[in-house]
Amino acid sequence: MTTPYSNEAIAALVEPRRYHRRLFTDPGLFDLEMERIFGRAWVYVAHESQLAKPGDYVTTRIGTQPVIAVRDKDGEAIHVLHNRCGHKGATVVERPCGNARKFRCQYHGWVFNPDGSLFAQPHPIGYRDCGFDRADPRYGMPRVARQAEYRGFIFASLSEDGPDFDAFIQEIRSSFDNMIDRSPVGRLELVGQGFRYLKRSNWKAFMDNLDDAMHPMVTHQSVGDACKDYLRDVDLAQDPELNRYVEIINPFNSGYDFYDDMGVTACPYGNGWTGGASSIHSEYDEVPGYRALLREAHGRERADEILSTNRHNTIVYPSMTLKGPIQNIRIVRPLSVDRSIIEAYSFRPVGAPDEVFRRNVIYSNLVNSPASMVGTDDAEMYERLQHGLRTEAQEWIDTSRYFGREEEIRPGVRVAPGTSDLSFRNMYQTWKDYMTGVL
Repeated sequence: MTTPYSNEAIAALVEPRRYHRRLFTDPGLFDLEMERIFGRAWVYVAHESQLAKPGDYVTTRIGTQPVIAVRDKDGEAIHVLHNRCGHKGATVVERPCGNARKFRCQYHGWVFNPDGSLFAQPHPIGYRDCGFDRADPRYGMPRVARQAEYRGFIFASLSEDGPDFDAFIQEIRSSFDNMIDRSPVGRLELVGQGFRYLKRSNWKAFMDNLDDAMHPMVTHQSVGDACKDYLRDVDLAQDPELNRYVEIINPFNSGYDFYDDMGVTACPYGNGWTGGASSIHSEYDEVPGYRALLREAHGRERADEILSTNRHNTIVYPSMTLKGPIQNIRIVRPLSVDRSIIEAYSFRPVGAPDEVFRRNVIYSNLVNSPASMVGTDDAEMYERLQHGLRTEAQEWIDTSRYFGREEEIRPGVRVAPGTSDLSFRNMYQTWKDYMTGVL
């Protein structure tokens, strides 16, 4: 018998050119997503620069599960632990980040080592001759089932099963490499706490928006118009400092042909990107001396390749996106079927001129901050989307733009014009594969 949450019923919610509104509105499906997608997929947890010293830690979540990433006391290993006391189950660490030699639960005082093992519990006389074994891992803070790292980016999976990490990241390694190698020494540092804000929408609204090249000229029209009006009254030659701001905002004036020319690439596991040779970042002014530093570090050919690659958003499904040209990442943390948290962080490319990091921060302030000129437009549309999809008058969402006109350039990797719905079709097929046990 087919039930609303049988594999057959779930598979019927995603068709080649459309998906059902229930994906955004059904609390039962959300619970299954936390189990079958966020419970099995590789989810970004932290960056190694946040865990520079022994005992450094950050707390976060994988889906709805609280976890903590911590550098061990030897300064070598990094552990991703369930943020849960092995006694009564209380959350052990509440602060978002810090440094600690041990973790102490505030309920009954059980103390844990950075590797999650139980160090001590108060009044031990009560545990004599009752079969209690402090070394038993069930009394510790359990490690997640799997964790992996790529050039400082730490991922974890809550399941022993699921995609192999090397296969998962294979086609998007180049996006990570491009971002990291913009440092002359090949190293990034995450600076500051970043932005963290609530969205009144399903987590997939954010993921959809990343490589949606049909919305900028509509959703962000007021931003583009304001920039055009401003440029009529300002002489940039008299105030070159303003160009840092104009070069970031002005591409939102671009038309459909510009975004089509950017192109979109879809990869296995729901990953992919827009842009490449061109994007909204490709006309930024060069920072004086920066290219010379990269050529000295990487060689002329590799340095020029790095700087000529301008991917817009690289999707790392289901949890994050990265922007190589400006060393920014954003992460989505699902809360409920209609609530999500978005986090945005800026990296400093170690060894690069300070102006490179300054531009990264300017971009994040103008585009990614809760009070930005651009992100607030998107936030309103996420909320309108969430409200509109509750309407029962229409059950399906169309994803047919440029359907059947993509090109497979190698097994599993397809390209299409930038305004294609290819990115949506790719992510929702991956959604179906996770939800029905194919992945």
